[in-house]
Amino acid sequence: MVNPLAELAYQGWQQTKNALSLTHKSLAYQLSTLFIDREKTSTPTIDPQVLSIIQQRLEALLNVDWEEANLGVYPIELLFEEDWQDFLWTYPQIWLDLPLTWQRKSRKQSHVFSSEVDRSAYPKYYLQNFHYQTDGYLSDRSAELYDLQVDILFNGAADAMRRRILAPLKQAVSHGETPPKPAKILDVACGTGRTLKFIRQTCPQASLYGLDLSPYYLRKANRLLSKIPGELPQLLQANGETLPYVDNYFHGITSVFLFHELPYKARQRVINECFRVLKPGGTLIICDSIQKDDSPEITPVLNWFAQTFHEPYYQHYLSDDLGDRLQKAGFTEVKIKTHYLSKYWVARKPEPCQTEGERAGKFLFSPETVSRAS
Repeated sequence: MVNPLAELAYQGWQQTKNALSLTHKSLAYQLSTLFIDREKTSTPTIDPQVLSIIQQRLEALLNVDWEEANLGVYPIELLFEEDWQDFLWTYPQIWLDLPLTWQRKSRKQSHVFSSEVDRSAYPKYYLQNFHYQTDGYLSDRSAELYDLQVDILFNGAADAMRRRILAPLKQAVSHGETPPKPAKILDVACGTGRTLKFIRQTCPQASLYGLDLSPYYLRKANRLLSKIPGELPQLLQANGETLPYVDNYFHGITSVFLFHELPYKARQRVINECFRVLKPGGTLIICDSIQKDDSPEITPVLNWFAQTFHEPYYQHYLSDDLGDRLQKAGFTEVKIKTHYLSKYWVARKPEPCQTEGERAGKFLFSPETVSRAS
């Protein structure tokens, strides 16, 4: 049954986060002029109509988020979870860190790390100050600030974007008369564990696994997931290009906000590895940025993001056909949706008994939807 008060509370909460994010970015932009010569940088003048389209997409995303919670895909309480003590500590730290970010941006410094970081332990493409953030992904401080930074970037909607993987994942691991018990689910590039936390509350019986290159982010993930009673995080530091798991092991694999930060060859290798470790009939779900063909009217904003936030592989990603990459790896029934500023690929590993024609798969495209994700 719909609870009108809960729905109003959710809408009010999201509107508050949206207003706080916009206010933060406006103030930060004005203060950044003390560090960055605006005459040497390009800031697009965004058409008000484009801003209206983006706002409409945000409202549609939030409608889906509420609807799926109301339908029982995940608990409604999940929409209101917020660690206020963590927020009150983290938000001032973001402001204290911003001058360092502006300084790196002004000097075009994008490979600045502590001398304690063993660079030989990471692929070269990973050794970047993505977003010009301090230490890239290679410090405890970066891990502490990351989630709130991303939420501000997406105007308070980062978690709603992450939660769009939950409905197809829940459906994938519970279909049929005898669903696997427990299902094994892997989150590739799990970062601070936020997506794994949402998966746990959606699939309480599943065995969850997380993998990331950053030991610092894995430490944060371990602390976050260990707060859940009875949870035993199964986290590994490893590269998604060489997953340290046996063939045909997982029922479901997710990956959120990873692929736009990978070189094109690495994207294919990660997809191939996900195919290898999925069980036949298993499902891979990717969440990442929308691409140029999804919303041509906001392409200038996407291009500006790549230049402004130091995303060296984003321009190529914007035109990369991940659906084709998934099919080349062997996936079938590739379904695509967009919500707000994010895009989702849901792909299935075929059963061995399928015919060659069936293995070729169907390629389905759905534009941004405001209805319940299938």
